[in-house]
Amino acid sequence: MLYESSLADAADRLWEELPGHRVEILNGSIVVTPPPDGAHQETLTWLVEEFARVRARQAGLRYVGGIGMWLPTGPDDYAVPDFSVVDEDFKDALVEKNCYAPHVFRLVLEVTSSNWTNDTATKVDVYARAGIPVYVIADRTHDEVLLYQNAEDGKYPDPQRYKRGQSVPVPESVGVTLDLSVDTLLDGDD
Repeated sequence: MLYESSLADAADRLWEELPGHRVEILNGSIVVTPPPDGAHQETLTWLVEEFARVRARQAGLRYVGGIGMWLPTGPDDYAVPDFSVVDEDFKDALVEKNCYAPHVFRLVLEVTSSNWTNDTATKVDVYARAGIPVYVIADRTHDEVLLYQNAEDGKYPDPQRYKRGQSVPVPESVGVTLDLSVDTLLDGDD
């Protein structure tokens, strides 16, 4: 029988044994997310195109998918957001295990999957406690997009909610001017 020396070692082992799955440690618990579906990935590709269109790189930003964020919620805690907008020099904030300090993240976006409660509850808490300025959830389960921002004392105020036919304005604090279609965030690029 194999015994893991730490929670992080157990997460690493799961990552190796479950190709395509996302393994995270949130609030001291291992969370495994199944591989994303096509619409989920189309949304992420579209986001890259939209941030390129508004010249986010020229504004000193980088937009990346699937990079780790080290969390202050536990000794081994980390998340792997679907999409992030980070400072240009984010690579200088490497903590460990390919995870970066939360202070370089300006916007984090999650597209819900089958385990949507992690994105709509657990991650709302851990991202607020990490001080992430803007958290966007494309909540495909409830057919809406939630915008959290301006966490205070480790908590976000109630989110702004956007329905189909609307656009979500990327807050100025991110560093670019951009409106994101709710329909495309929920369904992927047409």
